[in-house]
Amino acid sequence: MENRVRYSDAELEEFKEIILAKLEKARRDYELYRSALTQSDENDTQDTSPTFKVLEEGAATLSREEAGKLAQRQLKFIGHLQAALTRIENKTYGICRETGELISKERLRAVPHTTLSIDAKIKQK
Repeated sequence: MENRVRYSDAELEEFKEIILAKLEKARRDYELYRSALTQSDENDTQDTSPTFKVLEEGAATLSREEAGKLAQRQLKFIGHLQAALTRIENKTYGICRETGELISKERLRAVPHTTLSIDAKIKQK
């Protein structure tokens, strides 16, 4: 294999399509998590016994906390995908930030927002 400095425009376009599809799904997922946080429970606990009310309120709090964590994680993922799109526009996408070599296409297809090759990732550990 030749020692290339960057991916071709056609290859970058392929990766851009992958990232845009993941970005669309990530935004939909984020909206689901966010709506779970802001949505008031339709089933009120006012007419249930005190024991069940405490249990239901505890479960609701736990669900909101979990939805909050998932929403925060999803926002971070969206940010990484947007940064990958910027790298595509700058034609620096797919270049390992540690080694300066091209990240394998297989890795980029699996983790399109990565900035590290497999070797660099392993060395981090």
